[in-house]
Amino acid sequence: MTERPRQHAAPMRGVNLPNPLGRRAVVVGAGSFGTAIAVLLARGGFRTTLQTRTQEQADRLRSTRENERYLAGVELPQNLRIDSIDAGPGKAEFVFLGVPSAHLGEAVDRLEAQGLDRRTKIVSLAKGLVPPLGVPPTVLLTERFGPHRVACIGGPAHAREMVTHGAGLVASSTDRDLAAVIAAAFLRAGVVCEHTDDPVGVELAGAAKNAAALAAGATEGQGLNAAGAAAGHIFTEVWRLAESLGAQPATFIGLAGTGDLVATALAPQSRNRRAGELLAAGVPRDEIPDRIGQAVEAFESVPLLEGALRRAGVASPVTSGLVGLIQGSLPLDGWVALVRTTVPQPASWRSRREAGRFRRWWERLRARLFGPAEHVQLTETVE
Repeated sequence: MTERPRQHAAPMRGVNLPNPLGRRAVVVGAGSFGTAIAVLLARGGFRTTLQTRTQEQADRLRSTRENERYLAGVELPQNLRIDSIDAGPGKAEFVFLGVPSAHLGEAVDRLEAQGLDRRTKIVSLAKGLVPPLGVPPTVLLTERFGPHRVACIGGPAHAREMVTHGAGLVASSTDRDLAAVIAAAFLRAGVVCEHTDDPVGVELAGAAKNAAALAAGATEGQGLNAAGAAAGHIFTEVWRLAESLGAQPATFIGLAGTGDLVATALAPQSRNRRAGELLAAGVPRDEIPDRIGQAVEAFESVPLLEGALRRAGVASPVTSGLVGLIQGSLPLDGWVALVRTTVPQPASWRSRREAGRFRRWWERLRARLFGPAEHVQLTETVE
C-alpha cells in the first residue's frame, strides 16, 4: 500500500465558517473526482460514505483501501466508509452526486425511491449539462428540491493533486449557509475553497472550460495562437449565455472559470485536452474514451451547449464548429480556418458620459497619490 499523501494544514485564518464536524455525507460515484471529494470530506470532518456502482467494486475498495482503477496510489482514510449505491442515502445530511450530468436525473430518481430525506442537501459535482435541453445541473436539481437544498462544486481540481497538494475549489449555492458549510469541510481538509451564490455561473464556466480545453487540444498542433483563439472564442460565447441567465462576471474571471480553464488546458492528463488531440490526429470519436480510459464529458456537453446557445439567440460560430469537429462533419483544416478567421462581436463601448466619469475619478486618485499635476491636463469629454 502506498504511503498516505501528506495532509496540509487547513488555511482557516480569517475565515469564519460553520463547523462541519460530525455531519453525514454520501458521495455517489467512485470515479477519480468522486473518490477525491470523498477523501477530502472525510479529512475535513464529515462522516462520509463513498458509494460505488456495484457491490463488487465496494468490496474491492474496502479490502484494498485504494481505488486502483481511478485513483491509484491514494490510500482511502480509515474513517471513510465504502458501500454500493444500493445502500441508499440513509440519514445523510449531504449527498454529493459524482455522476455524469447525462445520468443526473436517473441518479436523483433512484435516491428518491430509496427514501431520500426531505431535508437532505444535494450537491452536484458534474461539469457538464443535462440533456436534452442542456440545462445546468443545479437548475434541474432546484426544480426537484428547491434552491435551499442545492449546491455545486467547481474550480481547478484535478483529482490526484487535490488529495496530495490541494486545489482551488468553489462551493456555490443560492443558500449562503449551505455553500459555507461545504466550503468549511474542504478548508479543514487543507484545500482552498471559495463559496459563492452563483451556481449557474459556476456550472456554465465548468462546461465552457471543458469545451475550450477540447478545442485547444484539437488546435494546438496548428499553433499556440490558434489554440488560444479557440479557447477564447468559446469562453466568450458561453459567457454571453451565462450573462443572459444572470451569472456574475467574477465567476468566469475567477477560480471556477479562467482558473479551471488554465488547469485543464495545461494538464497533459486532462481528458478533454487529450480528446481534442486525438480528434486532431484523426482518431474516431467513438474510440477515444477507450483510449483515454474514462468518459469524455465534453463529447456530450458541447452539443448540448451549442443547442442552449442557439435557443438563447447567442451567436456561437466556434462552439458550433467544435460540434462539427466532434461529430466528423467538419474536417480539421476547416475547423482551424474557422478559428483563425472568426471575428467576435464588438465589446460594449462605454458612453462618453461614462468615460468622463472615469477621467474625473482618475484625476482625484492621481491627486491623492502624487499631488497636483499642473503640467498635465486631461481633456474632459462631457459637454
